[in-house]
Amino acid sequence: MTFSAPDPRPTAPDRPTAADLPALGDIEPALLEDWFRTRYFDARTDISSSGAQNYTLGRLRAVLGIESGELDALMFRDSPSLGCDPLREAVAARYAPGRTERVMITHGSTEAIFLALSAIVRPGDEVVVLRPVYQSLSSVAAALGATLRVWELRPEDGFVPDVSRLRELTGPRTRAVVVNFPHNPTGTMPDEDGYRELLSHVDSLGCYLLWDAAFADLAYDRDPLPDPSAVLDRCVSFGTLSKSYGLPGLRIGWCLAPPEVLTAMVRLRDYVSISTSPLNELIATRVLQRADRVLRPLREQAVRNRALLTAWAAEHPGLVDLPVPRGGVSAFPLFPGVPDMTPVCERLLAEDGVLVVPGACFGHPGRLRIGFGGPTDELRDGLDAVVRAVEKTLAESPDRGTATGGAVPGTPMT
Repeated sequence: MTFSAPDPRPTAPDRPTAADLPALGDIEPALLEDWFRTRYFDARTDISSSGAQNYTLGRLRAVLGIESGELDALMFRDSPSLGCDPLREAVAARYAPGRTERVMITHGSTEAIFLALSAIVRPGDEVVVLRPVYQSLSSVAAALGATLRVWELRPEDGFVPDVSRLRELTGPRTRAVVVNFPHNPTGTMPDEDGYRELLSHVDSLGCYLLWDAAFADLAYDRDPLPDPSAVLDRCVSFGTLSKSYGLPGLRIGWCLAPPEVLTAMVRLRDYVSISTSPLNELIATRVLQRADRVLRPLREQAVRNRALLTAWAAEHPGLVDLPVPRGGVSAFPLFPGVPDMTPVCERLLAEDGVLVVPGACFGHPGRLRIGFGGPTDELRDGLDAVVRAVEKTLAESPDRGTATGGAVPGTPMT
């Protein structure tokens, strides 16, 4: 139970009371984090992650050549509000040449997303969000009082974004368009023409584009999409070491944003986290200065694993319907005949120690989010276990049910 002091101000009949106003404390539960919270550390085989295989500190030091003396000399003082200069310069050198002043270092991209939306969005603003989507990219705006306009990525299109549908959702009240490409959970992304059309339309609206590029360094069959902040002034783009770089525990992310947005974000941050750790900043600086050295083995593994995943789906055509991911290391297959895969996920963990994410966390209960960035042997074992569990479930359900793979009406915006 929570308590709040009464509002001493007189309330006119047409004036909203405090109870009518949006509050971040009313934000929807994070379904993905709720799923992981009680299961993540119990799994023996993890094919749930949307990131590449995690580095150990020893392996990372060997790759980067970090000496123990460099760590021993580190002073544990506060870092600047925007992050230390060497790390900001390293981010800019790789993703925003010549624009170091637009870089802010954050606790993963999650903090950057939260602060940027809080700085930009006001009650009553219209904000376009994707569905399905990583929940921070929709629920924060909703909790801030925005009216969400949902850009549906449709299963019948292979989840490929259709910019013509975006045009139908936007207008003079559009404050921001929030997207994530390559996409979590499906791995989809627009082609070059779709990318240019998207940027052109947002520019014509004069609104903000919030571009989550957590998986920008992992694209297949085509070049990675350029960071749109290079051509759009009212753009906030997000990056992180948690996904493509295999360093989620380092908790280092960043954003590229206009100066006025960074000023507002720093003001909010003063009440939340103040700054990031100098130890994490030191390691992150070395990572980004030698980024290709860190990324190369993870990319090579992701390519091998993606081939394994697509071959597995092809071997079970009646059991699995896989939209082939074009980027990132997560896939979002449908399992026809199983309307809700959540019990299958529970069975996988209980009987085989295999962790996957039920599609219900993203509003598509007949699907799974499968991560293919980890060790190849672990992925192979996990996929075999998924097939066994689905076959058992179908055998126990004579009518076999039906599954369309579409979002369930009324499900949370995740």
